[in-house]
Amino acid sequence: MIKSALQIARAAYRPKLPKALRGAVKVSEGKATGSVADQEAIRKLFPNTYGMPLIRFVESDEAVNFPAVNVGVILSGGQAPGGHNVISGIFDGVKTLNKESKLYGFILGPGGLIGHNYMELTGDIIDEYRNTGGFDIIGSGRTKLETTAQFEKGYEILKKLNIKALVIIGGDDSNTNACVLAEYYAAKNYGIQVIGCPKTIDGDLKNEMIETSFGFDTACKVYSEVIGNIQRDCNSARKYWHFIKLMGRSASHIALECALQVQPNICIVSEEVEANDMSLDDVVTYIARAVANRAAEGNNFGTVLIPEGLVEFIPAMKRLIAELNDFLAHHTEEFSHIKKSHQREYIISKLSEENAEIYASLPESVARQLTLDRDPHGNVQVSLIETEKLLSEMVAKKLYEWKAAGKFTGKFSAQHHFFGYEGRCAAPSNYDADYCYSLGYTASLLIANGKTGYMSSVRNTTAPAEQWIAGGVPITMMMNMERRHGEMKPVIRKALVNLDVAPFGAFAAQRDAWALRTEYVYPGPIQYFGPTEVCDQPTKTLQLEQVKLKIEN
Repeated sequence: MIKSALQIARAAYRPKLPKALRGAVKVSEGKATGSVADQEAIRKLFPNTYGMPLIRFVESDEAVNFPAVNVGVILSGGQAPGGHNVISGIFDGVKTLNKESKLYGFILGPGGLIGHNYMELTGDIIDEYRNTGGFDIIGSGRTKLETTAQFEKGYEILKKLNIKALVIIGGDDSNTNACVLAEYYAAKNYGIQVIGCPKTIDGDLKNEMIETSFGFDTACKVYSEVIGNIQRDCNSARKYWHFIKLMGRSASHIALECALQVQPNICIVSEEVEANDMSLDDVVTYIARAVANRAAEGNNFGTVLIPEGLVEFIPAMKRLIAELNDFLAHHTEEFSHIKKSHQREYIISKLSEENAEIYASLPESVARQLTLDRDPHGNVQVSLIETEKLLSEMVAKKLYEWKAAGKFTGKFSAQHHFFGYEGRCAAPSNYDADYCYSLGYTASLLIANGKTGYMSSVRNTTAPAEQWIAGGVPITMMMNMERRHGEMKPVIRKALVNLDVAPFGAFAAQRDAWALRTEYVYPGPIQYFGPTEVCDQPTKTLQLEQVKLKIEN
């Protein structure tokens, strides 16, 4: 394998560990826990793993001889920078506890467990992937672990390989599956522990014990670098408005963090749109006013950050999509015989008056996408909607109307971008390299101490690494009941942007100035070597959250 100079240099990087994990440790148990909501329902579904205490690892003077243990690991869901370091941390952890321990990786996600597709991860293999991006060491997949047949099929290979513990590295859905699997194996007395690790660049797997999901730091820094480059170009040419869509279907954490890093003219936060019951026209008008105000100052350029899932947060659009889903589910055959040139009029004639008006206002390309592209469940694939083009086209139309009425005298020309996959497999920042390695090492200690149904937790990460707090949180503590595909299911509650806490507050306090003036920040590329203030800083979001917590404590 040919390696770049950076790959060679990064292979020598030694991730920092919390001081408490560098030698012998012991378990300090906290109070019993309960789920975030629906306590009785969750308790009933998880009788063997509900109510367990919080775990914290502290330094110990007593060395313990741990027996060798075989451990399996799965990468589940979309990629996030740092996954390889989680696996490296698990490997080093189990080998430190007992050098005879073995680590097996299941290929291409949970499907590898069900299909008995695996490989042993030896020291030589692990060393090739330390501090690298991607999930290519064993690949990832999106197979859901949710049926008894799947659990039993997985148990067959775990038993054959004498694997006593399984680590599932994934987001909220993957860790929900880990919780269900842990409960099943505990109920069956199979002797299989299941541990989760918090992964997702979207940043929506977080709570009081999970400060951040891994990969969020790196992905936001990658996106912020490129947005900064665009803003430099924007401020140089001074003739384009750049509409930039960013990953984050279910929450706006990425858009908000990037806004805090680069100070764009506009950043839309989906959660605020929903909270204020804003219509699509409200959003368009808000952007158009900013364009007009800057034009009045002689600035016919700017940047707009847009969360990927914005459309789902606009109440009126959500109602339109729901009616479209319902109508097309029952009239698919009839709709398929309508000529393309008449489909728009046909749909308008079948919708309620409110939704017909909204649908008629949409650009042709978006209107067609809403009626044609369905997922396997019959729902619109809103992540495929080119929201950045939808908004820019509607802003252009509104500005044209304002110009005709003498309310706008500037110029408006748009460029479009979508940053998503570019950030998912980047080489992890020092923060993510350290955090992920600590998460993996902590997982090995949870296994050694006989825990199951826990998620690896590393906190206090805005402090130097030696002061980080490592432990475990029961996955049931994060769960509630939600309707999924028509049924109430136990799931980990997604963390949306909280409009009442410091990160959004800091953004809201500055956005009016950013909208009118040009106060761009250019973060530049991720730095791996140099002063700690350049190389090791966590996200702005985490820093703002932790400052408030430290003041309160």
